[in-house]
Amino acid sequence: MQQTQNVALPSVGVIGLGSMGMGIARSLLRAGFDTWGCDLSESARSSFAADGGHVAQSPAALGERVDVLFCVVVNARQAQEVLLGEQGACTRMAPGGVVIQCATCAPDAVRALAAPLEALGLSLIDAPISGGAVKAAAGELTVMASGGAEAFDKAAGALDAVSARLFRLGEAIGAGSQVKLVNQLLAGVHIAAAAEAMAYGISGGCDPDALFEVITASAGNSWMFENRVPHILHADYSPRSAVDIFVKDLGLVHESALGRKFPLPLTAQALSMFTQASAMGLGGEDDAAVVKIFPGVQLPKAKEA
Repeated sequence: MQQTQNVALPSVGVIGLGSMGMGIARSLLRAGFDTWGCDLSESARSSFAADGGHVAQSPAALGERVDVLFCVVVNARQAQEVLLGEQGACTRMAPGGVVIQCATCAPDAVRALAAPLEALGLSLIDAPISGGAVKAAAGELTVMASGGAEAFDKAAGALDAVSARLFRLGEAIGAGSQVKLVNQLLAGVHIAAAAEAMAYGISGGCDPDALFEVITASAGNSWMFENRVPHILHADYSPRSAVDIFVKDLGLVHESALGRKFPLPLTAQALSMFTQASAMGLGGEDDAAVVKIFPGVQLPKAKEA
């Protein structure tokens, strides 16, 4: 993240003040942007207001105030509603505004937003994000973006404020979302593999802490193993990214591949594992909780302070 220049800055809005959206909104505030936030949660709105942000009670009210809008909701249905629904932000944004759509969606769903926004005189940047809540809070997200050059120029300062890496993947809307689905395929498969490996090792008598230490120093390590296994070691399943997020995202990956008859055997197995975890009542827990699907494994208990 670079320092924003001391020039007139656009007013920026964030719809969806969850773990990712709140980090984006706070990063924009730190960079000096006049920042508006909107969320269904009263506590999220109050928290952002306490940080010095402006709060809008509806997407439409936010749309009246901003030039650049980040949409950081859960899925395509929510994005459609908050942008173009009866109280949608885009129905009130002034022509010339830019919408940065960050939700993980199928490429076709994002492409479906482009024409209605263009008809309103607005530009769309297809910009899924990666990095989790910690990177969002630090303004160090990875952004996989596609859209027109003029839209990128208008939103350049805001994108710089929230990202460490911005990948411009061409002008075609949907290109960013397709790359994000590849990322989610790998992330989901790696989490599932890490959980399976830990369960297998523990069931064979390995000490969980020693196993983690050895693997993170060996060729079998992965970023997800190193990041998620400590959640298992500390029996801390408070959600940073929930099991149900990967039920959704791997479902999108699998569905998009079925549409062109492209086989994804590892994705299918990982999706089955996360779906099983969700069916066991673990959908709201951290995605590392997929380790709990393996029977007869004595997982670590929470360590005493």
